[in-house]
Amino acid sequence: MSFPRPLRRLLLCLLVTLSTTTLSSFAHAADPQRLRIGITLHPYYSFVSNIVGDLADVVPLIPAGFNPHAYEPRAEDIKRIGELDVIVLNGVGHDDFADRMIAASEKPDIPLIEANANVPLLSATGMAARGAGKVVNPHTFLSISASITQINTIARELGKLDPANARAYSQNARAYGKHLRTLRAEALTKLSQNKGAELRVATIHGAYDYLLREFGLEVTAVVEPAHGIEPSPSQLKKTIDQLTDLDVQVIFSEMDFPSSYVDTIQRESGVKLYALTHISYGEYETRKYEEEMAKNLDTVVRAIQDNNP
Repeated sequence: MSFPRPLRRLLLCLLVTLSTTTLSSFAHAADPQRLRIGITLHPYYSFVSNIVGDLADVVPLIPAGFNPHAYEPRAEDIKRIGELDVIVLNGVGHDDFADRMIAASEKPDIPLIEANANVPLLSATGMAARGAGKVVNPHTFLSISASITQINTIARELGKLDPANARAYSQNARAYGKHLRTLRAEALTKLSQNKGAELRVATIHGAYDYLLREFGLEVTAVVEPAHGIEPSPSQLKKTIDQLTDLDVQVIFSEMDFPSSYVDTIQRESGVKLYALTHISYGEYETRKYEEEMAKNLDTVVRAIQDNNP
């Protein structure tokens, strides 16, 4: 059957339009929905971002600039939970604010991934007990070993929620873990001639036990009576006397939250100070964890080398 030329053009245009619409709909249907993964702390932003790459979206529960130890949930942050598919938690005391946010959100039953489910936990030192029973140190991400365990746990649980990308998540987790192991190995290699375990160290607060144990160091004393609580004048004097009696050689202080009494400790005790970070300050960035942990490792190496001539 022959159609007039104007009608043929019209039919051709309609055919092209229908084909394009059908292909677009098929492509949309074939593309699985991207996971939107909530995180509570800066290290977990780095962990999850390295695991998922460009296959999912990583969304902080609280904006950059807030101290997670003092954060009070805001309405706009609670509302954001309704747009998420899953939340990755530290779950052992560092992000307790998330429990209140989730309970008040429109998704109180949102799937949760407890990153520390398979991590051997250290007891807290220098932290006031919160209720009865043993208090654990929640700063597990300051250990390369514990972080790799957490990364593998997160990758495995995300794979269960997103089977189409499970293999990619697992491969990315292994590659990221290998990179972190290399950072630690390079730091330890620098100390092959030093007796790090004989160094007597103290910390301003109890966050750094996990990190220092990577070097075989045990914390001799902790200055703060509880995390974020500055010692009273009498407590400070007692701490300075204790540092002297124990012949402490090094104090590791906090880089991002300096305290006014630290200078007093150094002046009165003569102990050398080295600043570390527990990676909970600044912008959320994919490379933040490895970059700041590399600085921490270098700082501990320098402290050991300086005090083992």
